[in-house]
Amino acid sequence: MNKNIGELIKQKRTENKMTLKDISEATDLSIGFLSQLERGLTSIAQDTLKKVAKALNVEMTYFMDQPKSKEKVVLRSYEKEILRIEGGSIIEYLMTNMVTQAEMLPKLVEILPQKEVEESLTYSHEGEEFVYVLEGILTLKVENEVYDLYPGDCAHYLSTRAHNWSNQTNKVVKFITINTPNLFKETGETI
Repeated sequence: MNKNIGELIKQKRTENKMTLKDISEATDLSIGFLSQLERGLTSIAQDTLKKVAKALNVEMTYFMDQPKSKEKVVLRSYEKEILRIEGGSIIEYLMTNMVTQAEMLPKLVEILPQKEVEESLTYSHEGEEFVYVLEGILTLKVENEVYDLYPGDCAHYLSTRAHNWSNQTNKVVKFITINTPNLFKETGETI
């Protein structure tokens, strides 16, 4: 994904002379969520981004830097590519060479501490997610339950359940997440 999804949404929305209310009505997303997204304060699920792209009349690729698949089975630690940087505090690294062929997308995620902790808005999308904490304390919200996950803890849930994760501490949080579906898998489909 592009490093500045929120900025790109705001830029395209402004070019199209649309308000947050217009996008909200076209996508059934709240104005508050869209505002936080544009300011880089929250993340967006793939299928939700697809709705926003449709409302803005752009392809999903407008928001993405396409990673390149490689033939190699092993990905060395020094070869990891940054998939995206969100709001200056969340860094996602690809953990696979099979970006366009695989059903699942494994990533290493780092969440930097933030000066002010805002409540994370939950979202849902198709598929499932697995999370394994490597370092720090990850706060995971799934529906109305909040969990603090410590190094070695893991979680596995259907992504159709409203969820989100955050760093509510003053230390870096690092974890591995494996998601389905893989948005980059070549299917030949367009929006």
